Amino acid sequence: MRATRSHRNNRRSHHALDAVRLSKCSGCGALHQSHKICMACGSYNGRKVLDLAAKVAKKVKARKDAAAKNR
Repeated sequence: MRATRSHRNNRRSHHALDAVRLSKCSGCGALHQSHKICMACGSYNGRKVLDLAAKVAKKVKARKDAAAKNR
């Protein structure tokens, strides 16, 4: 039996996506998704989990090495 457009759309009325919920980081005050690491300071649940300065330094070093290798 055919489902009319109105019945189909009524069934799909709950399929809309919700907006992302944001929390304030306790360390730096930046907004981040709940239950995710804060990418501004690298902390989760009040603990330092990720050393972002070391990660950036590693990327910079890799780029310098790649640039020197290509010359």
